[in-house]
Amino acid sequence: MPFKKGETPKGAVLFKKGQSGNPKGQPRKLPQLEKLLADVLGEEKDGIEAAKAILMALRAKATKGDVRAAEVLLDRAYGKAKQNIEHSGEINGTHQLIFQPAPNCTPIEEDINEIK
Repeated sequence: MPFKKGETPKGAVLFKKGQSGNPKGQPRKLPQLEKLLADVLGEEKDGIEAAKAILMALRAKATKGDVRAAEVLLDRAYGKAKQNIEHSGEINGTHQLIFQPAPNCTPIEEDINEIK
């Protein structure tokens, strides 16, 4: 049964003007997650913190040619590379997107070869 605009359905309770319907917001699922991560990544084994060991392992993989490891390291260190998107053609319901790297970008494989 549809309602008309401006009508209040029977049994419905309106919010007071200026009052949120969800004042506490969405509950956090794991409020201790940051502390848990800090504890785990701060643990030492053989005198090396876990976070440093992870970075060293990623670096070792990247220098051996693992493109994904290099991508993770570079994205974390410098942020993800921006990608320009150029649209060419008519807008008539069919769209064609052409992805081209920015002129000053080099493929990640070239960066890895320089590291080797």
